[in-house]
Amino acid sequence: MSDETTPAAPAAEADANTLVLELKDGTVTIQLLPELAPKHCERIKALAAEGFYDNTPFHRVIEGFMAQGGDPTGTGTGGSQMPDLPAEFSPPAKARFQRGTCGMARTQNPNSANSQFFIMFGPYPSLDGQYTIWGRVISGMEHVDKIKRGAGGSGMVQNPDRIVKMRPAGAA
Repeated sequence: MSDETTPAAPAAEADANTLVLELKDGTVTIQLLPELAPKHCERIKALAAEGFYDNTPFHRVIEGFMAQGGDPTGTGTGGSQMPDLPAEFSPPAKARFQRGTCGMARTQNPNSANSQFFIMFGPYPSLDGQYTIWGRVISGMEHVDKIKRGAGGSGMVQNPDRIVKMRPAGAA
């Protein structure tokens, strides 16, 4: 029997560290990086598994920078009922904010990340070592590129695009 379960082990491990994000324009696959941010990866997976992110807006989207979502209120001030997380910043030698990098949004307090996250449109070195990196887009970045942009310096979006559904891979 062990021979039958062995081939599934790598697939199960990959699924455990993969999120599927459904957007209006298509599917985005995100590889979680628990070796960089184990607490943040567990939080994102737990919230995604319970459907927390479904129909939440990308409330702040800045061309050439990032798309931010994960706030059910759409104001940029909301979050989940779970407690805030301690920072899990990676040194720039280990991980950098590049196109497709997924990071956690926070206030000025480095230990205030909760549910809000962002996906980078391009590199942004000033964030390196200052925000937690928890994942990276491995397919579907062209769909992230189509998220409606905000106006003005704040990037706040009127009638924003929304996450259709976000789940750990293997969960329908």
